[in-house]
Amino acid sequence: MSVRSVVLFDIDGTLVGGGPAKDAFVDAMVEIYGTTGDASNVSFAGKTDPQIARELLTGVGLSDEDISAGFDALWGRYLANLEALLPDRPVSVLPGVPELLESLADRADIGVGLLTGNIAGGARLKLSSGGLWGQFAFGSYGSDHEHRDELPSIALGRARALWGGHIEPEAAIVVGDTPRDVQCGKVGRTRTLAVATGSYTVDDLAATNPDHLLEDLTSTRAVVEMLVG
Repeated sequence: MSVRSVVLFDIDGTLVGGGPAKDAFVDAMVEIYGTTGDASNVSFAGKTDPQIARELLTGVGLSDEDISAGFDALWGRYLANLEALLPDRPVSVLPGVPELLESLADRADIGVGLLTGNIAGGARLKLSSGGLWGQFAFGSYGSDHEHRDELPSIALGRARALWGGHIEPEAAIVVGDTPRDVQCGKVGRTRTLAVATGSYTVDDLAATNPDHLLEDLTSTRAVVEMLVG
């Protein structure tokens, strides 16, 4: 049986929680730009890593040109910091996630990928910390595009490269814990499953009108049925 549909998972708040990523990011900002901006009052939820950095640095007066010029160095320092901190502060895999991924791995008709604001290296380090990295055949990342709404089309392009040109947006579903996950799915014309395992409540997420809405991912059979559509 060939792949007929793809599931695109967000990472933070959807698959895993905790870990030292914010500290690693803030330290890298200081090392490269000399400032973190107002990191304590800016939400990271649902944003790409480049978007977060640009918002923080624009807020303290840096130009877009100067911000972009430092990105390569910033990501290098961030990944080095993250790799150094993760052994003592690993991420926590959220309830139901291992069972869900195992169930999906048994389905030859479903391709399992990532759609995340993390840069690719950060996604790899976080998911490796939780023992999940090998579960995903492909992904789209914050390092692919600064705007999350562009990531569904990138992910679908990679899915087609793996499994052929027949996978349309309607055959994909974005799974995430923030309104931005739902929004990017709508922009990309995919289906959406919102899960209240991050910083947004069920009511918060219901207001975004996802196709499906759950408190968590613990009911494996029910979740797979939603994902398959």
